[in-house]
Amino acid sequence: MKRGALICGLAALPVGWMLAAGELGMIGHMAGHMIAVAVAAPLVAWGLSGGRIDSAARWPGIVAPMPMMLVELATVWLWHLPALRAAAHGSPIVLAAEQLCFLIAGWLLWASVFHAPQRMAGIGALLLTSMHMTLLGVLIGLAPRPLYPDMHHAGLAPLIDQQLGGVVMLLVGAASYFIGGLVLLAALLRQKGGAAA
Repeated sequence: MKRGALICGLAALPVGWMLAAGELGMIGHMAGHMIAVAVAAPLVAWGLSGGRIDSAARWPGIVAPMPMMLVELATVWLWHLPALRAAAHGSPIVLAAEQLCFLIAGWLLWASVFHAPQRMAGIGALLLTSMHMTLLGVLIGLAPRPLYPDMHHAGLAPLIDQQLGGVVMLLVGAASYFIGGLVLLAALLRQKGGAAA
């Protein structure tokens, strides 16, 4: 099962790259980001958990849920500043760095969450991440003017494209972390219920 998750996560990365690099406007840009940070990252982290490349097992004092939640928060918010977004839109090298940052930040957070001794903190970190993804998606979607007017908008009005990009972030990013937190909480409650019986 873990090997299948790893393969699926790695297979999702080129899809995310093509969406982020294509001429699909903010919708494609957001879909590419969300595939890297909220789809591929948890699959790769799960696939590597418990193995030799499990970063949370190797460095539990560093790759811990709350610090990695802050790393992921900083990564997501910084790359959505208009100046950095414009730099990524204008350069394939910067775009690749942006996508890699999303993947690494997501992978480290999810790896820390899957590390069993940190389950409770991991649940909190995922729920907090869902909240900040929701907030950023809402801010982008409800902004009264285009935040990224110079990027290609796939034939849509820039503000409409931006609003739809915010919706993609809400539907994929916020939902992934929220559902992940709930699944881990349910597993923890079942485990505690079984231990008490």
